[in-house]
Amino acid sequence: MIETIMHEIGLPWAYHHYAEGESPDPPFMLSLYPQSNNFGADNIVYAKGTTVYIELYTDRKDPSLEEQIESILESRSIYWDKSEVWIESEKLYEVLYSFETEVK
Repeated sequence: MIETIMHEIGLPWAYHHYAEGESPDPPFMLSLYPQSNNFGADNIVYAKGTTVYIELYTDRKDPSLEEQIESILESRSIYWDKSEVWIESEKLYEVLYSFETEVK
């Protein structure tokens, strides 16, 4: 599902990171699964879940691009949270979308 979303957004993207010196010019994206979010009881996992991060990197604030990403997530009924930081050393904004999804 995440690969489909990333292709629909249409920006260059990679899983977790680009190799040193190989990141494309902004805007670009990363996706990663930083932790599980399983449901279980009695030492048994009944339903596997994962946290998903989609990171957008831009050299200037781009609300229309953020709206496009949010629209794509909402079209799939994904409940997401969003945060933003300025990375001074890279001169880039990072907009982080995080959500939970079931692992099939």
